[in-house]
Amino acid sequence: MSFEINGKTYETDEEGYLINLAEWTTDAAVHLAEEEKVPLTDNHWEVINFLREYYNEFQIAPAVRVLTKAIGKKFGEEKGNSKYLYDLFPYGPAKQACKIAGLPKPTGCI
Repeated sequence: MSFEINGKTYETDEEGYLINLAEWTTDAAVHLAEEEKVPLTDNHWEVINFLREYYNEFQIAPAVRVLTKAIGKKFGEEKGNSKYLYDLFPYGPAKQACKIAGLPKPTGCI
């Protein structure tokens, strides 16, 4: 599977996750978010950029519990909770946000 933006083709797996993580761009993120029906706000970008930094540092996409704790530590308690993250990414903060961030599906996600 694949999609194209501005003449560039992005390959995805059968679930829509980017195959080549290095190809991720903000344009790709916007496209993936549209497919997921997630309107990107500054709060979404905050989580997406956090996930990309986390992945670069640890080479793993965090599961939702780890993500929730880490977001709370970095951005404050009001953002470090499941309700806030599910409001942003209704189909699963770790799973859906990782897809939009161009990262692999987190371990443990169905």
